[in-house]
This record gives sequence, structure tokens and C-alpha cells, in this order.
Amino acid sequence: MTPPTAGARTLRLAALTVSALIGFAANSILCRLALGTQRIDAASFTTVRVVAGALALLALVRLSARRQRAPAAPPARSGTWRGAAALFAYAIAFSFAYLRIGAGVGSLIAFGAVQLTMIGWGIRRGERPRPIEWLGIAVAFAGMVALATRGSTAVDPLGGALMLCAGIAWGVYSLLGRGSASPLVDTAGNFLRAVPMALAVSLVAALVAAPQATGEGLLLAGISGALTSGVGYSLWYAALPHLQATRAAALQLATPVLTAFAAVWLLGESITPRLLGSAAAVLGGLALALAGRRAKSAATGSSR
Repeated sequence: MTPPTAGARTLRLAALTVSALIGFAANSILCRLALGTQRIDAASFTTVRVVAGALALLALVRLSARRQRAPAAPPARSGTWRGAAALFAYAIAFSFAYLRIGAGVGSLIAFGAVQLTMIGWGIRRGERPRPIEWLGIAVAFAGMVALATRGSTAVDPLGGALMLCAGIAWGVYSLLGRGSASPLVDTAGNFLRAVPMALAVSLVAALVAAPQATGEGLLLAGISGALTSGVGYSLWYAALPHLQATRAAALQLATPVLTAFAAVWLLGESITPRLLGSAAAVLGGLALALAGRRAKSAATGSSR
């Protein structure tokens, strides 16, 4: 079999990356489309999403093992309870947040929180950012604060706080999974471990209020779990080994932008001056911080 050319490898990597980023943005659109119109309650959406994601990932694990002609690794023994808890915390906060805020705003808050969490963890571990990185972090943080300030166009406080928690939880989940030797199998394991957590929350929610789910709501939740989460995460993990860490982080800057445009087109959301200004500050600040980190890495590498 003829090995793929450099051009074919580049094209494949671009296709994987673009598809994964579209999947990340689609998660916000699907969630808001289902919950903003009350087609399904947040607890049920989360449960269906987690279960569908687990089933899709199990299928992908088996397919991958078949293609490699190797025995399938047991996902039930993979992953960790800490990883599953972080994954579930992200999913449940993400769902309840989208009862109160738009997809464009939500994606910006979640993405900013993810990146700031990971940068903050690096600082806690002893990394010493350059002045340009500190400036970028400060600008990004100021953009996040600007979204939550008082005014007629300010973000709903509870919705914004929940999405902030979702972003932090996903940042923690990403940090826990950085050293995974088998990210696909570990992700499947984490989804499986998150299923009982989701079922427990759905049970508690049902005691408070009767579950609400239409056929459309269930379908949207299933697509979010199986396709844009399960398959989307798999595509991203396939691309990650071929991307530098800073480049991967920089590419994710496109996610809130894609979400905002999709929300205007599909959900009829408006792009307010506050959102534009905050987005410019958050994304610009993060880009500045990532550029500073990349320059520092390059300087460290050249000095060796």
C-alpha cells in the first residue's frame, strides 16, 4: 500500500481539525436549540447526551480495534472517576446555562474559561509567563468581566456563572487527560462512568418537576452526544498528535466565532456591541498570551 504524500497528510489533518471545531461549535447550537425552546429539560438533555456519547464512543473503540486488527481495549476499565466527574460537571452546567443565555455568549464564556483555567494551572505549576502573556491574560479576563457587568445587555448572572463553571470543568478535564496514552478509549471510559451521575441527577430533577422531552428535543440531545461530542472529540484527538500545543490552542479560538455566526443564522441571535467588544478582548487577549507562550517555547528550544 502506497504511503500518503505530505499533501495528503496535510489535507487529512486540516479536514480532521475543521470537522472537530465545527463539532465543538455545533454542541452550543444544538444545546441552545433544544433548551432555549423548551423542547427538553436540562437534566434529560444531559443524560441523553452522555448516554449517546458513551454508545458512540464504544462503537468507535471497537471500529478502531478492528481496523488495527487488535483486541478492543475495555473502556469500562479505562478513564478515571475524576475525569468522569469533570466531564459530567461540564455537561450539566453547560445544559443549565443554556436555559438562560445565548449560544454565542455561552461559547465565548466557556472557551475563555477553558483557556484561562489551563493557563492558570500552568502558572500554579511554576510556569513564569512573560509580560506579554500577563497582558494577554489581563485583557482576556477584562473581556470576561465586561460581559457580566450591569446594563440592559449584560449576560444573565446565573447563566453566565453556570457557563463559567462548565468552562472550568472542561479545562480540568482537558488537564486530566493530557497524559493519556489512549485518549479515545479513556474518553469512552469517562463517558461510561458519567452515565450513572447523569441518571442520578435526572432522578432528582424528576422528583422536583416532571421531565419534559419532545421527540425533537431527544433527537437534538442524541445528535449532540453521539455526533458532535463522541465523533467530534474523536476527530480532535486524532488531530492533536500532529499539532503543537500552542497551535491547537490557537485553532480553538475559532470556536466562539463559528458559534456566534451560526447562532445568528440558525437561532436568530443578535451580535451586540457588548458581545463584539468582549469577544475582541477575550479572543485577542488569549491570542496574545498564546503568542507569548509560543515565542518563549521557541526561545527555550533554540537555547538548548
